[in-house]
Amino acid sequence: MAAIGYRKGVPMGGELSQAPAQKSPTLMIFAHKDPVGANLDRLQVIKGWVDAQHRSHEKVFNVAASGDRVISQNRVTPVGNTVDVKTAGYSNTIGAEQLVVVWRDPEFDPSLDAFYYVRVLEIPTPRHTLFDALARSETDTTPEQSFLQERAYGSPVWYQANPK
Repeated sequence: MAAIGYRKGVPMGGELSQAPAQKSPTLMIFAHKDPVGANLDRLQVIKGWVDAQHRSHEKVFNVAASGDRVISQNRVTPVGNTVDVKTAGYSNTIGAEQLVVVWRDPEFDPSLDAFYYVRVLEIPTPRHTLFDALARSETDTTPEQSFLQERAYGSPVWYQANPK
């Protein structure tokens, strides 16, 4: 996969050049969990562009999800949550160690400048505030204050409609 990417692709931080057919950009995305971290929940592509009226826009595309979850109309069911609020522990029994997808922009307009970057979300893990609450023997921690989903971001790839 890496060899194909280096031979045919544009690295993060690079600029896409389009073929004469002005085909929609295709991103080959691979994410692997930290060896001592939480499993992965899903991959997202964030697309930004400037329209003809010079207004900027961003849209988040869910492009891959762990398990048997299906992405439908850009929505995906939650991954679940294994955080134990009594111990501030969690288990990697949900999610995936890696996610791989090839994604093509379904809304590409070759006349507009754009950028794309990847975001990967982990499964829920305990918040530091939960560890603090347990250390102080507090029992009133709400579930919403007990966990979070860590994220990692890639560098953008740029598309310039009219290169100078």
